[in-house]
Amino acid sequence: MIVMKFGGSSLANGERIRYVAELVKRELPRKPVLVVSAMGDTTDHLLEAAAMALETGTVSIERITELHKSTIRELHIDMPKITPLLAELQILLVGISLIKELTGRTRDYLVSFGERLAARIVAAYCQSIGMETKALDAWEGGFVSDSHFTAAELVPESWNAIPEKLMPLIEGRILPVLTGFIAKDRKGAITTLGRGGSDLSATMVAAACEAEEVQIWKDVDGILTADPRIVPEARPVEAVTYEEAAELAYFGAQVLHPRAMQPCMRTKIPVWVKNSYNPSAPGTRIVAAVKKTRPVLGITSRNQVTLVDIVSTRMIGQPGFLEELFADFAKYGISVDMVATSEVSVSVTMDAIYDLEPLKKDLSRIADVEIKTGRAIVTIIGDVDRSSEILHEAFGVCVGLGIPVQMVSHGASKVNISFIVNDTQSTEVVRGLHMHFIGANFSKGSTACI
Repeated sequence: MIVMKFGGSSLANGERIRYVAELVKRELPRKPVLVVSAMGDTTDHLLEAAAMALETGTVSIERITELHKSTIRELHIDMPKITPLLAELQILLVGISLIKELTGRTRDYLVSFGERLAARIVAAYCQSIGMETKALDAWEGGFVSDSHFTAAELVPESWNAIPEKLMPLIEGRILPVLTGFIAKDRKGAITTLGRGGSDLSATMVAAACEAEEVQIWKDVDGILTADPRIVPEARPVEAVTYEEAAELAYFGAQVLHPRAMQPCMRTKIPVWVKNSYNPSAPGTRIVAAVKKTRPVLGITSRNQVTLVDIVSTRMIGQPGFLEELFADFAKYGISVDMVATSEVSVSVTMDAIYDLEPLKKDLSRIADVEIKTGRAIVTIIGDVDRSSEILHEAFGVCVGLGIPVQMVSHGASKVNISFIVNDTQSTEVVRGLHMHFIGANFSKGSTACI
């Protein structure tokens, strides 16, 4: 069996659903499971409807109703099953308008309607063109989560429950059309799986059911060597390891969230990122091992980063100093990205979303603290065995551009070298590094799956 997951842009309207259905139909001999996101901008429209109900007391699902009903008309299918869902959504919004409150639990219940509507429409259309289908809400497919609303995690029993629910359908040659992104907790409350949740749904099905592969269909040609908005000549990479894909995603590439890959990393099931708008493109394979023939795979960057330099002579030979230091970060719920240390200093980075003044006050008891905003992390994903060569050449590029490197992190990760520059310099650095390491030397045969 295989798993095929389609995002919202791939299911934006009736025309796109027809196209997706044909892609799925070609794969029927491989016994697919179909995982779907909400259509187009439905999730945004649901949240906007909730905001309007909260702020003005007005309840309107007109845009949501029109999108789904016009899609049904366009596909020439009979869909009485969505009427009760739309009525349930209307009642929920009335409740929000009266109570004037939108808790995490209610928000998850609200946004679940997007996936639930999409699964029913896609299943009905596939049925209309000759496929035997069954639309399933995630909990009907064995998805059980904790109760961390808006960012739930799947609990261990999902590993057994998913194949118990899905394998009889698969073996019976029935196409399950499953909602991504959502689940239910042990008490029966609807939850959402947070960032990368729909992709996580697909990889969890693949891992739990021991699929041959999982296909993540997006609106891009795969994982690229750089952000094409920064480097127009960026090209898809043929193959990457799970670790490389995770690093690329964490430090800037938005194709696949790192947590979505965890089930397949555990089971070594290949993930294939494909473009539903350009299915003939080879896409990117994410696998356990890749034979490398060039030192650098890709260049990413993340802007709006804050750099904190902490200097203290108390660090020298002092057991527990770093523990005390990072306890202060934990106290204020601050997540650190990069760390570099010396005998008397620690430099760390984090997203520029935190109020660091209380932290600075606490740390000033034991160290001198300097906070530098407006920084960017530039990351080179490549062959760690050639790290000296990569560092030498990367710093040469920065010297040639006249751009000083403010901090370097290398060693903890097997695949990345990261350094800090000013926000305003990151685009120039990424372009320079891409031209030097990849540029005209890039070829489709530069990597191969093992």
